[in-house]
Amino acid sequence: MAADLASLVSRLENVAIKLEKAVSKNQQLLPNEDVMNPFVLAYDELLDGPFKSFHSLCAKLGNEVLILADMVESAVKTQRQFLVTVSKSRQPPENVLMSLLKPTSDQIQAIQEFRQKNRASVYFNHLSAVSESIPALGWVTVAPTPAPYVKEMLDAGQFYTNRVLMDYKDKDKNHVDWARTWLQFLNELQAYIKKYHLTGLNWNSSGSDVKEASTGFFPASSCPPPPPPPPPPPPEASILTGSGGQSMEDSRAALFREINQGENITKGLRTVTAAQQTHKNPELRLQATTPYKNPPTTARPFKPYSSGTATTPSKPVKPPRTELEGKKWVVEYHQGRKDLVIDQTQMNHTVQVYQCNDCLVLVKGKINAITVDTCKKTSIVFDDLVSSVEFINCERIQAQCMGKCPTISVDKTDGAQLFLCKDSLDVQIISSKSSEINVSVPQPSGDYMEFAVPEQFRTVWTGKGIHTDCVDKM
Repeated sequence: MAADLASLVSRLENVAIKLEKAVSKNQQLLPNEDVMNPFVLAYDELLDGPFKSFHSLCAKLGNEVLILADMVESAVKTQRQFLVTVSKSRQPPENVLMSLLKPTSDQIQAIQEFRQKNRASVYFNHLSAVSESIPALGWVTVAPTPAPYVKEMLDAGQFYTNRVLMDYKDKDKNHVDWARTWLQFLNELQAYIKKYHLTGLNWNSSGSDVKEASTGFFPASSCPPPPPPPPPPPPEASILTGSGGQSMEDSRAALFREINQGENITKGLRTVTAAQQTHKNPELRLQATTPYKNPPTTARPFKPYSSGTATTPSKPVKPPRTELEGKKWVVEYHQGRKDLVIDQTQMNHTVQVYQCNDCLVLVKGKINAITVDTCKKTSIVFDDLVSSVEFINCERIQAQCMGKCPTISVDKTDGAQLFLCKDSLDVQIISSKSSEINVSVPQPSGDYMEFAVPEQFRTVWTGKGIHTDCVDKM
């Protein structure tokens, strides 16, 4: 009985050895089933480690945070598929590389748009932290130092993760862990890049063509262009010959033979009789001086017009809009609006008012800067500014500062009324190529006193250089 059992075990071992050899042989015959590149396996560990913890914390928070986490998961998995392509193929041309990266780029843009659509969410700081730092996945386009780029994106998102940490420090530990886990993922992504892609993507120099290695990933729209069209056909024989079928060279030779005839060249001229000479027949001169008439032309189509309209066509009017693009509020092409209010502001936001006519813009909260460009009869009221407010190519504008404002810049503007408050009396007003600038300063009585910014200047030669000072109006 024992001998039979030993024989059975021996036979099973022989079968196992044969199976292992067969599997090894098949792996050599199927190059697409090779073991993954070490940097792909390391990226998998990154996804299974800190990112998996981040996603589980997003599931605990739920709502918009969970939706955003699923979008981020799709983006990092798409990048993982791209890295598999990198490990198996040679570096492609730039246009092909951009086509391969387009799915990741589209998902990054979708994440940022999702944040903009949910500005009223209680998790807006969470969405902003991810939205500001998710461009870190674009490290694959940076060379020769992709790792510092990830650090820059991490710093951009850390402004909002710090807000989350402050808001939930003593309230909910899940939010605190969420912020720290996201930062941990970005830090480990940076360490991963330093180890495997220090100077850029580590393409496989001995790999296959990128289209063969990325089956199902390479878009059909980026296939190689068709061959160039064939060269144009040779010119027709009629172009090289005259109207009678004679070549151009023969025609020129015949012309020169006629010119070189000498006195015989006049034999072909017709004799003019006395009856045909105009100096002997005045009535022929009257017939010869018939007024010239323009040849008939096709009549132009009639275009009706109304009186008072300009002769030059007006520029097409673009639709008005007020929206946030990244960190910049855009207010443009409004006419006669007195109810333009921007209240969902942050300290790193800027406001650009462009081509508005007869409008009133109210900006609430502390922001970075304001630019008013090519506006007429427009007024703007704002609270606090970190940098400055600037007026360019404007006419008859008004501005009122309700808080701190370090600098007011007026350039190529005709007619500017600036109202200050007690907190903005230390403002610096810089003007150039402008006229009719008046500054109203508050008085203890509550009234305003108006001062005009000088427009006339006197320049004199000092012997060493020129000196310019303003000419005060008396």
